[in-house]
Amino acid sequence: MNQLSRNMFHSSMKRAFFWQIAVLRQCLRSLWNHVLACWMGKSVSYRQLQQRIISSSQNSGVLNGGFSPKNGTSGHRFSIDRDLSSSDLVSLKISLLGDSQIGKTSFLAKYVGGENGGEKSEMAGINQMDKILSVKGARISYSMWEVTGDNTSHAHIPEACKDSVAIIFMFDLTSRCTLNSVIRWYKQARKWNQTALPVMVGTKFDEFIQLPIDLQWTIANEARTYAKAINATLFFSSATYNINVNKIFKFITAKLFNLPWTVERNLNIGEPLIDF
Repeated sequence: MNQLSRNMFHSSMKRAFFWQIAVLRQCLRSLWNHVLACWMGKSVSYRQLQQRIISSSQNSGVLNGGFSPKNGTSGHRFSIDRDLSSSDLVSLKISLLGDSQIGKTSFLAKYVGGENGGEKSEMAGINQMDKILSVKGARISYSMWEVTGDNTSHAHIPEACKDSVAIIFMFDLTSRCTLNSVIRWYKQARKWNQTALPVMVGTKFDEFIQLPIDLQWTIANEARTYAKAINATLFFSSATYNINVNKIFKFITAKLFNLPWTVERNLNIGEPLIDF
């Protein structure tokens, strides 16, 4: 048992190391693209962002401080920027995987904010939405790729997962078969991306709490078991009532950029779970 524990610990440390390298590589690739754009005569405003990113990364984190997510609200240094045409952005990709009809699109639309938050594009099997954030003066563009989950969408998993810094595995809290599918989605995603941060999200919490309490308890414990199996942080959410939607992306941002994370674990049945 001790040997098994040591092996699991070393495996977790190795995964964390390669994940940090992947995030850094993605940031450097984005900055290099800005360098090429400026060399060709475009905007040179990327240089200010480059200095912020490099100086912060030398202090054990890409963007330290200025981020304290509490109760689903954002701090004064965490804001939305609607200008998607600027060339001074660090662009990062996030993937969303899960069965069809579980609320992935509604979840993304709630976060992006429709007309108030970003841009959306659709293609067969994939929905793609963008949102730009300002974190301590640096501009971060999240490109979010949702695989629709129908029979024809599985061919898009490689395209959606490659180069992603985080993958959100989603399921419907009122449908246990969609929960059982999480492991299948996880295995397929890891074929194309072994370093992305895994996050597991249960949708439709507003409907889930109308189920009998013993069934809620059973589903919650199964979800926690699945989350531990894929080494993911677990959130229960509702797009209809905006429960934990923003908080999930704040958690991802905090993990990617080594920012403070102050949200507490919540395992109370009848409340939106957060387990990590």
